[in-house]
Amino acid sequence: MNFFLETLRFVGLLTYYWLETLVFFIVPKRKKNVSGEIVLITGAGSGIGRLLSLKFARLGATVVLWDISQEGLKETSRLARENGAARVHCYICDCSKRQEVYTVADKVKKEVGDVSILVNNAGIVNGKTFLNIPDSLVEKTMEVNIMAHFWTYKAFLPAMVASNHGHLVSIASAAGLAGISHLSDYCASKFAAAGFAESIFFELRDLGKTGVKTTIVCPYAIKTGMFDGCESKWPTLLPVLEPEYVAEKVITAIRRDQEILLLPRIVYLLVALKSILPVKIGVLLAEYFGVLEAMHTFRGRPKKE
Repeated sequence: MNFFLETLRFVGLLTYYWLETLVFFIVPKRKKNVSGEIVLITGAGSGIGRLLSLKFARLGATVVLWDISQEGLKETSRLARENGAARVHCYICDCSKRQEVYTVADKVKKEVGDVSILVNNAGIVNGKTFLNIPDSLVEKTMEVNIMAHFWTYKAFLPAMVASNHGHLVSIASAAGLAGISHLSDYCASKFAAAGFAESIFFELRDLGKTGVKTTIVCPYAIKTGMFDGCESKWPTLLPVLEPEYVAEKVITAIRRDQEILLLPRIVYLLVALKSILPVKIGVLLAEYFGVLEAMHTFRGRPKKE
């Protein structure tokens, strides 16, 4: 194709996609049916993972729960059955360990079937300044927050590609779009998670596997034990998010095949401004929204959990 035709095609599609986006903003896409899908959620023993499990259960999906906490899995399983899940399967799995992921994944394939919706939700946060983070915790953050995504994709993506059907969901973070004080290891891992998921999105398009959808979720801090103590300077503008709100938005994004979800909506604007404004103005924005101090009151999840 010559330059003129390629440019004409580009302009035509550019216009069409902008109009399509506008239409779907006014009249949202129809939600797809997930009944009968096999949904695997990592970190399902608590927090957002538990809420997503319950919501998928209500929608008739077969839910596969992974977590390192047996007690957490038992409680999520109990609640999922109360919410109408006909099939709930629980597996103890430390997603930071590659071989354990592969071993447990093989059990899931044999006992349940091929996973069609994979939600990489498990994550950890230390909330320490860079010079105060022990090396072992830096490594653990990377193993749980990003390397686990490699291993779960390796385990479950081949079946999705073979059938040209499935959905990959990466619960990343707004801290994967902008650096935040006291979160150097967490930000690094979430930047990596978002970049990895976006790369897989393009690989699937290159392979022509448009039936395998991807969703990257980047929320601001959520009111779970993971970010206990984290505060917002202006909660009306940039609130610490309610878990139920986040879970509902994530489910809606998955069912509408939404490629990226930023929460709250103001994050879209802040990320866009970060990309075009001078660095000093970016710092001024961070100071105004209290991003530099947000982690000063961080406590995190108690060790017993």
